[in-house]
Amino acid sequence: MTSVNRQIRLAQRPVGRPDESTWELTEEPIPTPGDGEFVVTIDYVSLDPAMRGWLNDARSYVPPVGIGEVMRAHAVGRVLESRHPDYAVGEVVSGSFGVTEHAISDGSGVQRVDESIAPAPTWLGALGFPGLTAYFGLMDVGKLAEGDTVVISGAAGAVGSIAGQIAKAKGATVIGIAGGPEKCAWLTEELGFDAAIDYKNESVYKGLKAAAPKGIDVYFDNVGGEILDAALSRLRKGARVVLCGAISGYNATDPQPGPAHYLSLLINRASMTGFIIFDYLDRYQEGVDALSELLTSGTMTAREQIEIGGVPAFGSTLNLLFDGANTGKLVLEVGERTHDSEL
Repeated sequence: MTSVNRQIRLAQRPVGRPDESTWELTEEPIPTPGDGEFVVTIDYVSLDPAMRGWLNDARSYVPPVGIGEVMRAHAVGRVLESRHPDYAVGEVVSGSFGVTEHAISDGSGVQRVDESIAPAPTWLGALGFPGLTAYFGLMDVGKLAEGDTVVISGAAGAVGSIAGQIAKAKGATVIGIAGGPEKCAWLTEELGFDAAIDYKNESVYKGLKAAAPKGIDVYFDNVGGEILDAALSRLRKGARVVLCGAISGYNATDPQPGPAHYLSLLINRASMTGFIIFDYLDRYQEGVDALSELLTSGTMTAREQIEIGGVPAFGSTLNLLFDGANTGKLVLEVGERTHDSEL
């Protein structure tokens, strides 16, 4: 086993879309744990749209990644060496370890991974923060009820695909918005969505009018922009709009306009609420238990798109999110260093 630990660090803040100049690949020795610490060998790194926001030097729900710092990321791996009383060598754990081949931890924010329920990559998706985001976003923020008409944008992504399946399991009519016929077919034919709208090839407004003629009770938004505006125009009285993300504008270099149809919230006595999954950390186990039950019963399907290349491939893999080139949860395999790629 090599003694070198490769990492991706932020070299400079991007303007618009991140490129190879954004990142620096560095090497250093594998860390040695002190008392109360353990070292994890990383197997998989989570790729999430929120990462783009963490690169901006702007006020947000978490501090930005600093220049020269290891890129923040959730990851899963095995304990390589331990001087911590609660973590033994060989245990599989997840945590905010960063884009690195090995990470050191004192156990803060670390969760054990139960591979008897699902394989490790699923704990970065359906049983990780994306799944928890879908669960609490729908159940707590969206106040999902049986019989609701639910519309989800970014429906073929990590959060949207799980949100739609939860809504179906709770007795809702579910309409997904996704890009391309293959993604839309996956939503309806495999995940059980009642309808899917291909925003790349049809009018979202007309699609919503046809698929939800009586209007929308819950809109779970992952993309923002024109699609959010179209959904606002179709709200029912008492509708709940759940603001989870706005990936359509993450790489924009100019200020993005607000929605034109915001007065629909007033007319329909509706609500539009943003939320952050970190606000639900004290209910982590509740969410995992609910999602595990759906998964093990076969009510919910988890899909991970696992890209190879190790940490050097992080930059190019991240951009797949902004190209809409992923279906389900996007994961970078680190594991054994048998693949290399350009940043």
